[in-house]
Amino acid sequence: MDIAPISANDYSAIVFFTGAGMSAESGVPTYRGKGGIWSEYRWDEFACEEAFSKDPAKVLEFHDLRRQAVAICAPHAGHRVIAEIEAQHPDITIVTQNIDGMHQLAGSHNVHELHGSLWRMRCTQGCGVYPIERGEKSQTHCTCGAWLRPDIVWFGDMLNAEVVDQATAAISRCDLLVSIGTSGAIWPAAGFPRLAREGGAHCVEVNPEATEMSAMYHETFRAQAGEALPRLFPS
Repeated sequence: MDIAPISANDYSAIVFFTGAGMSAESGVPTYRGKGGIWSEYRWDEFACEEAFSKDPAKVLEFHDLRRQAVAICAPHAGHRVIAEIEAQHPDITIVTQNIDGMHQLAGSHNVHELHGSLWRMRCTQGCGVYPIERGEKSQTHCTCGAWLRPDIVWFGDMLNAEVVDQATAAISRCDLLVSIGTSGAIWPAAGFPRLAREGGAHCVEVNPEATEMSAMYHETFRAQAGEALPRLFPS
């Protein structure tokens, strides 16, 4: 496949928008689709507020197992390319649908996590948010005595409005949007390429398969991130 290199220096503000395909390449178990976690487990028993209210210990144990599965995974070449560009460019933003923290592990810092993070717990009474070290089990209770829950978006949860606003603002003003490993079919992701185009951005899609949103991109590359990104942004 022909991939013409892109110079990050030709753009003033770049957004990398990543989805499940980006993490799957690192071996992170996906949630949806064939072979995904929800084909093995019922989400309504492990990933919604009702399930947590009914049996919080069961839900927390499930998420500890998810962390164990993610903890043995490592960032791939695509993650590292993005982190390297961020280290050299004054205005790079990563917007991700993933909750595994792979971008941060690769060295990225300006990451907006639309669906939260497996590596944080938050107090159900609003006391605060607590990080989890890789390889450690989560705390179950806050210092106030209330249950802690994973700081992720479960089925039926609203997205964090502040995070969505930050992501939307970055995409609105970028002049290059690179979408990687996401179908972009679910809102607000479905609106991102149109938002970027309306702002005058050049839009690139990296995905092994065509998506519902592919027509919105100026360029599409049918490849995995670990193959495509080092060729798109050669060092």
